[in-house]
Amino acid sequence: MTAPNETGRHETCQSPHGPHRRGFLKATGAVAAFASAGTAALGSVGYAADLTKAQRDQMSPDDILALMKKGNQRFSTGQRADNDYLAQQRATATGQHPAAVLLTCIDSRAPAEMILDLTIGDIFNTRLAGNIANPDVLGGMEFSCKLMGAKVVLVMGHTACGAIQGAIANAELGNLTGLLARIKPAVAATTYTGERTPKNYGFVDAVARKHVELTIASIRKDSPVLAEMESKGTIKMAGAMYNLETGIVDFFAG
Repeated sequence: MTAPNETGRHETCQSPHGPHRRGFLKATGAVAAFASAGTAALGSVGYAADLTKAQRDQMSPDDILALMKKGNQRFSTGQRADNDYLAQQRATATGQHPAAVLLTCIDSRAPAEMILDLTIGDIFNTRLAGNIANPDVLGGMEFSCKLMGAKVVLVMGHTACGAIQGAIANAELGNLTGLLARIKPAVAATTYTGERTPKNYGFVDAVARKHVELTIASIRKDSPVLAEMESKGTIKMAGAMYNLETGIVDFFAG
């Protein structure tokens, strides 16, 4: 069993079952290898029980995005590791150092931690129908990045999104009406030559992607805190679309 000072785990929160971790980092040695050789270096060293501040701080925003892409590759090819969630719970009980903050949809088929092969303590994740950004969401993002040190803001939509369909159909239902109103600008802004209906999934998916793009733009406009951090290179904003049928996440520049 690797010594605690070699893995970077908190000495007071070790798992009695040994390391069973496949998230952002496996060991501090992996970080150094990653910095010089890229993500191919990961996977050949011992797992770390949780993500430490030192490990997170050694990574750039691009490093973190690359690790999320690798995680989705593992997920979509059936290579996710058996994670010892109890060990991760114990290791993170006294503190957390997430590397990213995500804004994703509440759809039960799109749990970000699973599809990106992440574990407890890796990310902050806000889930709202249609992955919309409002002042409360922005406040959480500012907390995550400015106060807690997260380096990536990722907005992720998904195919066949019911909220997108509702916005296209002009659905109205209680508080849902106001939520869908935040998606309608993406409906109007989407260039599409085919049938522009909620039953045409090609159009639905095109609107979902446009909505991610517009959401990132609104984050920059409505959060001077995050916009300043991005301009200084402290954080990076990016978008993504998860395909429910293939399990693959398509990342794109924000």
